[in-house]
Amino acid sequence: MLLAVAGNMDGRTRVETDAARRGLEVEIVKRPEARSLEEAAGLLGIRPADIVKSLVVRRHDGTYLFALVPGDRQISWPKLRAVVGVNKLRLPEPELALEATGYERGTITPLGSTTAWPVYADETMSGRRIAMGAGEHGHSAFVDADSLISAYSATVADITDPIAG
Repeated sequence: MLLAVAGNMDGRTRVETDAARRGLEVEIVKRPEARSLEEAAGLLGIRPADIVKSLVVRRHDGTYLFALVPGDRQISWPKLRAVVGVNKLRLPEPELALEATGYERGTITPLGSTTAWPVYADETMSGRRIAMGAGEHGHSAFVDADSLISAYSATVADITDPIAG
């Protein structure tokens, strides 16, 4: 489903408009640019686990999905493929991610995406207030994870592994 007005709005406005349409409370905060997820968490006063990365993932047929991955975890390709029921998934090139969502990497979120791709959320993000991309560099969107999952009828599953450290 394309957002009819997406072309006329900046990314942050698209996030706010889509959230309001879904009855989802979102708080967008401005933050200084961060060089890492850990630095971004420190600037926001939260744990890295409370930043959720919105990864746009390409299927072999050219369609996409969103994988929501807590900051202290990484996508598990075998787990995600099993949940989605496909043999091939990959991260697209930056220009394809932009084309698929209307957002540049680092700002991607299902909220306000130019296409409403299916959402897969890692089970570890449930029950928390999280920060995620806000559609614009230098901003983060805070949202209740369970409300986000509900608003998108997201598939909640074990799709990640801890980041090896």
